[in-house]
Amino acid sequence: MARPRQFDEQDVVTRATDLFWRRGYHATSVRDLGAELDLTPSSLYRTFTDKHTLFLRALDHYRATDSAEAERRLDAAGRPVRQVLRDWMLWLVSCPSESEPGRGCFVVNTATELGTTDTQVRRRTEAAFEVTRQAMRSLLRQGRRNGELPGDLDIDAAVELLFTTLLGLRVRERAGHDAARLAATIDAVIRSLGPVPAEPS
Repeated sequence: MARPRQFDEQDVVTRATDLFWRRGYHATSVRDLGAELDLTPSSLYRTFTDKHTLFLRALDHYRATDSAEAERRLDAAGRPVRQVLRDWMLWLVSCPSESEPGRGCFVVNTATELGTTDTQVRRRTEAAFEVTRQAMRSLLRQGRRNGELPGDLDIDAAVELLFTTLLGLRVRERAGHDAARLAATIDAVIRSLGPVPAEPS
């Protein structure tokens, strides 16, 4: 009879996510994982097959957690669309209270480290990026529909501008750039969406 596992698999994935996020894929060895997760190499391999499989599980866990939080923050009910967008982008380039500065975004970090060489990783990072684009697109369409954004706003072009700016900002956050300068960039890109339409007289 097989012996029952003596650990919580989801807890292991959560802690592995934290380690991979801090150190990256290549800089994290199986020995590092064993020490961080209190697992022997045999337990690790028996449960997750190999480091790469565990990394994919960690990346999926991060994406699910990040997407759920983004959905909550993008709820524009009762708030101006521009303010929702600004607050969301500021949150994305600020250090969350539970983690140290300079981590950046796990998805962006992974895309720059592995995105062109690992098909499975690339598929996941591109899917995560598309979720971000769709969230932006939905918010901008809402703003245009309710008159908060110009009626002739090119939504697709605006999404690409916002998305490209956001990726650059997340890299700058990881590099430790001044938060006030990042916020000023966010304000500038939101202003580029056009003037607030005048109220009908």
